[in-house]
Amino acid sequence: MIEVRRVSVLVLLLAVSAACCVGFGFVLQQSAAQQAPLSDFLSFRLLLDLMRVPRWLGGIALMAAGMALGAVALGKGEISLVEPLLATNLLFALALSRLRTGKSLGRQGWAGLGLLAGGVSAFIVAGEPRAGSAVTDPVRHWLIIGATLGLALALTAWAKRSRLSWGPVLLATAAGLLYGVQDALTRICGTRFAAGGLTGLLTGWQPYGVLALGVTGLVLVQSAFETAELRMSLPALTAAQPLAGILCGVGFLGDRLRAGAGALAWEAAGLAAIVAGIVLLGLHPAMPSRARDAERARDLQSR
Repeated sequence: MIEVRRVSVLVLLLAVSAACCVGFGFVLQQSAAQQAPLSDFLSFRLLLDLMRVPRWLGGIALMAAGMALGAVALGKGEISLVEPLLATNLLFALALSRLRTGKSLGRQGWAGLGLLAGGVSAFIVAGEPRAGSAVTDPVRHWLIIGATLGLALALTAWAKRSRLSWGPVLLATAAGLLYGVQDALTRICGTRFAAGGLTGLLTGWQPYGVLALGVTGLVLVQSAFETAELRMSLPALTAAQPLAGILCGVGFLGDRLRAGAGALAWEAAGLAAIVAGIVLLGLHPAMPSRARDAERARDLQSR
């Protein structure tokens, strides 16, 4: 049984509050992005066009608030603990979408809710995430970060060839991978700031990496929102981010999980339940439906 002292109530509140802001923000962003010009697909022009839309700016403000709360949570707790909690942003996205559509949760919604909540609980209880000594070998850092970013790049290249079929899912998955690495670098930034203040923070490459990953991930996410309904993109984004974050946390940030056979089995089952719950909730009828009409879809396919 997990000890109370190992789970900070403050970290839980910060992470869940961050998830709430991010989930609400994603719904507002998608409703605005679906009206953006298709010529802006995978272009930084997309962000410039969306900046003129108040609803999108509101979504970005909520997302920024969520990222700030998440950064504080990452500074106070292990990334392997915070990331599964951040995955609950889909619950809040569904709640807002449900208010807008008037649809009830039904069996699918309750099943997804149970799987996501149960998966997060099982992973945290079985793994008992705790801090350890960070890996100082830069090769290991770059191998994990490089492999994750390389996979994101490959998914993005694949998405450009299949915009209206699997493109949005692939783009959202790539963005989730970037955001997971961004969370890991945010944790490092917090450590550098605590140790050396603003000078110690700005003399490292990590804060600039956080900025670059954030902007690039934003372009990928908005392009996914632009070309498909929220239920196609948000589950992939929500599932990929914690997996990448946990990989970085255990891989080089020093996070430790219980390694016994039983614990590993429950941790794997918890992660599988999280992904399954995310998929069920993401496909719920309450999520905004088709983002494009047939004419705009044919226009995109002809490009």
